[in-house]
Amino acid sequence: MIKDWTKEEILAIYNTPLLELVSKAAEVHKQFHKTGEVQVSSLLSIKTGGCPEDCSYCPQAARYHTEVKVHKLMSVAEVSACADNAKSGGASRMCLGAAWREVRDNKDFDKVLDMVKTINSKGLEVCATLGMVTEDQAKKLAEAGLYAYNHNIDTSEENYNNIISTRTFEDRLGTIKNVRKAGLTVCSGGIIGMGESAEDRIGMLYTLSLLRPQPESVPINALVAVEGTPLADQPPVPIWDMVRMIATARIILPRTSVRLSAGRLSMSMEGQALCFLAGANSIFAGDKLLTTPNPKYNEDMEMFKILGLTPKKAFADKPVEEILE
Repeated sequence: MIKDWTKEEILAIYNTPLLELVSKAAEVHKQFHKTGEVQVSSLLSIKTGGCPEDCSYCPQAARYHTEVKVHKLMSVAEVSACADNAKSGGASRMCLGAAWREVRDNKDFDKVLDMVKTINSKGLEVCATLGMVTEDQAKKLAEAGLYAYNHNIDTSEENYNNIISTRTFEDRLGTIKNVRKAGLTVCSGGIIGMGESAEDRIGMLYTLSLLRPQPESVPINALVAVEGTPLADQPPVPIWDMVRMIATARIILPRTSVRLSAGRLSMSMEGQALCFLAGANSIFAGDKLLTTPNPKYNEDMEMFKILGLTPKKAFADKPVEEILE
């Protein structure tokens, strides 16, 4: 049974004294997931930079002057080699990211479908984040073997226009609906540290909690402030804020994989351990997340050894089914 949370209830959870909050989240985690099992995913930018959107946090937007260099779509052979490296590094899922506003029905999309088929044949779950997709395009991705589609809502509906003006909040939800209709699993989360209020953070989680079925994966990202973007001067996100967000997400999204995402490079192992204790059970591994730095595979595997964590095998989960009251 999926509980319908109110914003007030979620805010009360978020404001629970930290150690009590972590303890409650750990209890929920044990009920629905294997303790110590963490999914390891690799994220590859298959087409970098030159995006027409104005997402305030993103160094790939064409209108911002950042050090990101524009690269055309990678070849299928290049992506295949990256998939081999990711698998040998311990990843069970590979996510392909393209700096597009939306998917277009052209040769580039056909090439992406070939990439999906190739990676899927290696026994890896394949995720893609390509911008907005129609239901028909999502079905083609599913037929090619795509396992999940990532489309973050980024922040609360109320705060959304302060971060992005080139795409609406409803556009975001529309893409998620199209993905669901195609039978794909959903990966959708957001970013903290963009100057939002605690109420905005709760609003984001509230929207995700209302989705039916709830997303199978929810990434919680800490802003990596990049010079040249409008959010370049935002202060780093305190680790305690990440722990609170992850613990709150775990409690209101009990069956979901909560992904400790961007910002891990600045976190200590102790901080990450608290996040795992609070219910994080998925990470991105590899030395880069699209265009921002990330811990290397060997560093993460050393952390796994110290903390007693086990990489999750591919296709270990069945899609979260809607549970009716």
